[in-house]
Amino acid sequence: MKPVRLIKLTLGLLVACTLVAQQGELSDRSAPAAKSTFLIIYKPGPAWLPGKPLKEQPLGDHGKYMLDLYSQGHLKIAGPFSDDSGGAVVLYAANQDEAKNMVMKDPAVVRGVFIYELHPWSLVDWESHLKTKPKPSAQAR
Repeated sequence: MKPVRLIKLTLGLLVACTLVAQQGELSDRSAPAAKSTFLIIYKPGPAWLPGKPLKEQPLGDHGKYMLDLYSQGHLKIAGPFSDDSGGAVVLYAANQDEAKNMVMKDPAVVRGVFIYELHPWSLVDWESHLKTKPKPSAQAR
C-alpha cells in the first residue's frame, strides 16, 4: 500500500472513529467514571497469513476476546478495515498500563497475527462547540 493511501486511510479512520465515539459519549453507554479513552490500531503481524483476506486469518479467539471486553464495558467500538489491512478498537481503561495489558492479552496479539499501536485519545465534544441559532424575536415576525 502506498504511504499516501495509508495516511489517507488512517486519517479517515480517525475521523470516523471520532464521530462514532463522540456519538457514543453522549449516549447512555458512556465511559465509566475515571476511565480514559485509547485507540488501538491493529496491523498484520509475523503470523499473518500472506495473501489471505482478513476473514481467512486465524482471528476466532480475537473476536471472542473483543466481545468479552465489550461485555465488561472496556470496548466502545471496534472493527476491521475494509481493505483487509487490520482494524481498530476504542477502549476505556483507567490508564495506559491497563489498556496495554488488555491488548497484550488479545489472542491475535499473543499469537502474532496482529501487532498494534496504542494511543491515548482525547475525544472532542463537538456538540458543545455548535452554536445555536437565536430564536427569532417577536419584532422580526
